[in-house]
Amino acid sequence: MDWSHYRFRNVWQLPAAPAAVFAVLERAEEYPRWWPQVREVTAVDERTGTARFRSFLPYELVVTASERRRDPMAGVLEVAMSGDLDGWARWTLSPYGGGTRALYEQEVEVRKQLMRCLAVPGRPVFRANHAAMMRSGRRGLTAVLNGV
Repeated sequence: MDWSHYRFRNVWQLPAAPAAVFAVLERAEEYPRWWPQVREVTAVDERTGTARFRSFLPYELVVTASERRRDPMAGVLEVAMSGDLDGWARWTLSPYGGGTRALYEQEVEVRKQLMRCLAVPGRPVFRANHAAMMRSGRRGLTAVLNGV
C-alpha cells in the first residue's frame, strides 16, 4: 500500500436544485467566501487556477487545478490537480428530494514532503483533517444556498 495515496468520497444533501448548486460550485474563485479552509483561489486562465488550503493541522497545501470536465447538464465538475497533491477531484450533482445530492470524489497522491515523511503515523490524522474540512465546506455551501 502506498501510504501517500488517498481516495475520498463524500455525499452532501443540499437544499437547492442541482443547477443552483452547480452555479456556486463552478465559481471556484469564490470558495474562500464560504469554505474557510480554502484560503485562496487565484485564476491562472479560464480553465486553470491555484488554490491554497489549510484546515486544523499546521500546514498548507497548494495545488494547481485544471478543468477536465464542466458539464452543467450532467451536473459534473472535474479538475486535475498538481502540486502538493497530484490527482483529480470531481463533483457529481443529482436531484434528491427537493434538493441536490452532491457526490464529491477525490483521488490524490500527496507530494508535500512533510506529509510524505509522516505518511504512516499521520494517515488517520490527515483523514480526520480532510473530514473536518469537508464538514465545514458543506455547512458553508448550505448557508450560501439558503441565502445566509
